[in-house]
Amino acid sequence: MSSQTIGYWRTAQAQFQRQDWAGARQTLRQVLALEPGKPGPLLLLSYTESYLDHYRGARDATMRAYAARPQQAQMVMELISRLRTFNEAEAMLDYIGSLPPLANMTIPVLLSISAQMSYLNEQERALPYLEEAYRGDPDFPPTLLARAQVLIYLGRFEEANADLQRCLRRAPEMPSTYWHLSRMPKDIDTGDHVDTLRRLIDAPSRDPEHVAIAGYALHNELDRRGDHAGAWEALERACRAKRALLDYRTEDTSELVDALVAMPAGEVAASPEGARTPIFITGMHRSGTTLLEQLLDGHTEVKGVGELYDFTTQMRLATDHHCRGVIDATIVERAPMADFAEVGRGYLAKMEWRLGRERCFTDKLPSNFLNIGFICRALPQAKILRMVRDPIEVGFSNLRELFSEANPYSYDQLEFAHFHRQYERLMAHWHQAWPGRILDVSYAELTREPEATMRRVSAFCGLRFEPGMLELQSRTRGVATASAVQVRQGIVARGEPKWKPYEAWLQPMIEALR
Repeated sequence: MSSQTIGYWRTAQAQFQRQDWAGARQTLRQVLALEPGKPGPLLLLSYTESYLDHYRGARDATMRAYAARPQQAQMVMELISRLRTFNEAEAMLDYIGSLPPLANMTIPVLLSISAQMSYLNEQERALPYLEEAYRGDPDFPPTLLARAQVLIYLGRFEEANADLQRCLRRAPEMPSTYWHLSRMPKDIDTGDHVDTLRRLIDAPSRDPEHVAIAGYALHNELDRRGDHAGAWEALERACRAKRALLDYRTEDTSELVDALVAMPAGEVAASPEGARTPIFITGMHRSGTTLLEQLLDGHTEVKGVGELYDFTTQMRLATDHHCRGVIDATIVERAPMADFAEVGRGYLAKMEWRLGRERCFTDKLPSNFLNIGFICRALPQAKILRMVRDPIEVGFSNLRELFSEANPYSYDQLEFAHFHRQYERLMAHWHQAWPGRILDVSYAELTREPEATMRRVSAFCGLRFEPGMLELQSRTRGVATASAVQVRQGIVARGEPKWKPYEAWLQPMIEALR
């Protein structure tokens, strides 16, 4: 950089640090006018545009940085993270392919690439980077944890357990290790960690996030023992710790659903000739969506691709707004400016790299139920399935699942009940506004009568029923969801629901759901 460029660059960095986004944007443009294509300023401009709520500008800056193909380690990690932020998977994979051989990469870069591959549900592609990081340092806890997670997604539980046990010996104070162990299949000997977890939770310098993770692990271990009172106490403590870290208001959910219900149906885009058929699997988290996708993936004309934010990405692009999660009030407010035909075309185009010759594919993001009105307009050929499960089962399963920040309502009984009521209200509206576009699929019927249910699902999706759909044991694809372990067990119809031993403690939620 010239001395003038360096001066501008330092000014822009200072403006960014003090959150003067408009000033930083102007100065960065001056830097790039003097030296176009500099990846550092372009990446900083991408972040700046995001803070200014300019989604397209932020994406454009990221793509210009990608064209520069930076090779410095820190910049590599930042760029692949930004590319995934904008769901530019093909560009990300192309860029990663242009990097030096794995043996020449640092462990942080290897772990960063593997994480982004895993987020794309490309577990098999993530594994070589983790193997190389392991060869570099077989006792590095972040590598062991990351590799164990991918192995769990792939159903390779014994190998995952070996990594987790090694991680325990190296770093026995990391609660995430115990949480992974507590979720392993019951036939895997993971050891007894109850006393250690209690000590971690009660440590004087305990971090709220660590308390939450350790609390969920302790709940799982005590639940396995049949100590339901102890398990409930651990779960309550974990939920309180996690909820305290999240910014969530039930009023926001109500207002969002109000806005979606008030939204006019709008014009439907024309279906492109010969276009593939997306099968959206929606519903509440923990309602059985992963099981349904695994069954559909057994069809010769269907490709199961997992939980994707691809449709949300197209709505963000159409409205020039980066929402948190699947949707927000600004997306709804700006939706009239969206070109829904372009949303549909963009969505299908960005899916192509994942697909083979199948004419149908699944998009299993449960919370896409919020996007159903937009999906119906953008993709007239899409099939929409909505999993329906007993709300108490769903509620208890949500409470005992450590999600990311995506489901902040799931750590409090009354907040879950409120969210579920809004969900039911919105689904009733979608059925009325888009008659015939959505098929409700009962989880209870799916587990009791899988063939009859899948025949009905197949007919709705325009597919012939294939017996291979029911052969879950033949699936080898990665499952990167909270059900990664359970779905490997096949179709299970429980005689007594999992929440029954906790019924007395669940009364606030049960009463609110009524």
